[in-house]
Amino acid sequence: MKLTNLRFTQTLLTVGFAFASVASAAPAWWNDAWTLKKPVTVDTTAATGVALADAIASAPVLIRLHDGNFQFASASADGRDLRFVAEDGKTVLSSQVEKFDGLLNEAYVWVQVPNLKPGAANTLSLYYGNVAAPLAESVAPDSDTLLVYHFSNTGAPADSSGKGNNAAAAGVNSAGSIIGSGLRLLGGQPLTIPANTSLKRDAGQPLTWSAWVKFAAPADQAVLFHWGDAAAYLQIGYAAGAPYVEIRQGSSLVRSAAGAPLAPAAWKHLAVVSSGSAATVYVDGVEYARVDAALPALDSAALIGADAAGKNPFVGELDELNLAGVARSAAWVKFVAVSQSGSPESSKLVALGNDEGADGPAGGDEGFVGKTLEHMSLFSDIAKNMMFDGWISVGICLVMMAIGWFVALRKFAYLKKVEQGTEEFLARWKEVSNDLTALDHADAENVKSLAGNADLAKQRLMQQSPLYQIYHVGSEEIRHRLLDKRGFNGLSARSITAIKASLDASLTREVHRLNSGLVSLTIGIAGGPYVGLMGTVVGVMITFAVIAKTGQVEVNSIAPGIASALLATVFGLLVAIPALFLYSFLNSRIKDAVSNMQLFIDEFITKMAEFYPVTDSTATTAPFSARRRRDSDDEMQETIKK
Repeated sequence: MKLTNLRFTQTLLTVGFAFASVASAAPAWWNDAWTLKKPVTVDTTAATGVALADAIASAPVLIRLHDGNFQFASASADGRDLRFVAEDGKTVLSSQVEKFDGLLNEAYVWVQVPNLKPGAANTLSLYYGNVAAPLAESVAPDSDTLLVYHFSNTGAPADSSGKGNNAAAAGVNSAGSIIGSGLRLLGGQPLTIPANTSLKRDAGQPLTWSAWVKFAAPADQAVLFHWGDAAAYLQIGYAAGAPYVEIRQGSSLVRSAAGAPLAPAAWKHLAVVSSGSAATVYVDGVEYARVDAALPALDSAALIGADAAGKNPFVGELDELNLAGVARSAAWVKFVAVSQSGSPESSKLVALGNDEGADGPAGGDEGFVGKTLEHMSLFSDIAKNMMFDGWISVGICLVMMAIGWFVALRKFAYLKKVEQGTEEFLARWKEVSNDLTALDHADAENVKSLAGNADLAKQRLMQQSPLYQIYHVGSEEIRHRLLDKRGFNGLSARSITAIKASLDASLTREVHRLNSGLVSLTIGIAGGPYVGLMGTVVGVMITFAVIAKTGQVEVNSIAPGIASALLATVFGLLVAIPALFLYSFLNSRIKDAVSNMQLFIDEFITKMAEFYPVTDSTATTAPFSARRRRDSDDEMQETIKK
């Protein structure tokens, strides 16, 4: 018995020590002033991330934030409270906010992660939720970086490396770049990077140049970057769409072999790594070309967009220019190319988890959905406290909403038929408008079918078109003058004016038909908010009257009545806002239909004047239908005999 108790006690102690070790291993909350934490995983494994087996060392990691993975409402307006903490839960990593737009819910943040392990899941934490936090100090990415241009400012490109290598003049800003803003090169004056002690390189020293590039169209020679003078320089450019690196040292001039040309108007990550004895060109993290040559001494100004003579300009866009005084590894180049691309691979390489609060899980997508459902459920509680007068306003709003939507749906269906009928009529009208005399105005079937160009199905479809109705009115006016006036010798100016008046009257009737029922939408737009406001005002008045009568001034006695009263205004707005959009859309389509009718009337009058001109009074062969011409000849013979 004693042995059993001893073993039981040992087991409890073992379990207790295990829990204690797990608790001590878990990193503590970095700072209680920050209320939210988001885990960030840089996954370089082949199973769940992007396989990177070689050493990466320190690398800039781009964090793309949007409303799908970040709660902008909980952060400061300019992103000053963003802090990145290493896996140990204590070390604050260097970070820079390139862009933070709380209105558009978009942000680009750079964090320098030291000692990225290949083939592993590197974890860090993003803390935010402290609107009173001071602006984080901007720290250089790492000591090896010589220059970083994000092109996020509108003036001269500013160096974010902390070494002060700013450009000499402003470039043309491109708002829709691959990462926020970029630099647009139009083939004019190149952008100059002044000489600086921090940029000076001795002969044979290593160097890494990387950027995102998009050229407009292939050119025989297009210099993207030129550093040096006529006797010794480093040059990066494109030849017929193929990127190259060119190195001159005195009389020695070498250029990398041309590879397959790249597609224009597409963002590509371009990098050139000089190890001291050779220079390698990478495209999207993959080796593209190589040249065996060391860099010369470089201590002069560098140019972006043309060579030293201002020739062979580059036309396109540039973003995220990075210059380092070391030879970055191939794994580093691939990591930068993939992580910054915005492709599905980049989201696997750099993944953001759900938010955690200081007391446990919080926010994130699940928190947003839960809060939304919670807010929706509050409406049922508010409705329970609504008074009878409020329900009257809500009922009127619902009736107005139902009528408005019913009219709008019917009007949509009617306008669709009008557009289909108009399209069919114009196709048939085009066939007879070149000669109106082909129409036998005395034959109703000939007029309906547009001289036999439309069968019964097309006629039924065209009957929905106002143009078809106006066409019938015009045809009837012509028929009246052909049959009722002996010795027809064309249409006089007065006849044409009278016919146009009939057509305009028909236009007015068709416009009234198109606009019929829209008044219900205008009533909803103008009256809905007022009906809702009436319910709110009456509800608030009753609430305060009850408070005055009972003497209860607690929040719990006031809030339900005020909330239920405001619900009436909500319903009023739900009537007005959709009605406003529906009315605007329908009105624009009706205006198009009216414009078509006006154009058709002008065309009809012009064609009518052309094909029924006024002739000499003795002439009896004015152009009209063949049947009417024969009847007119017979009548003339009878008159002569008499």
